Amino acid sequence: MAGYKRLDINEVGDVTVVRFRDQKIVEDINIQELGQEMFRLVESDNCKKLLLNFSSVDFLSSAALGKLITLDKKMKAAGGVLKFSNIRPEIYEVFVITRLNRLFDIKDDEADALAAF
Repeated sequence: MAGYKRLDINEVGDVTVVRFRDQKIVEDINIQELGQEMFRLVESDNCKKLLLNFSSVDFLSSAALGKLITLDKKMKAAGGVLKFSNIRPEIYEVFVITRLNRLFDIKDDEADALAAF
């Protein structure tokens, strides 16, 4: 799984764990690249179990949230499972306000998320 500019990717068993390289996900060009890379995991790399670890992310724009919603739809369409972990409280607050905490399966840390697959 080479060739990812915005993501660090590890395999833990049959789960693909994704960490973000950017602390602030706000610029349109970066968000477009990020979306393409995340979608490639589902469409080309055929990942069925995907965990997004947000431990390095300090800020996330609404456009980035849109990419996450699209990723969730693509995962479900492909019969896959998507989980999130390590979301900072200030970012989690945005998920609560937008009610995305109901759409996404969010765990406190990576170990909890891996155990939940």
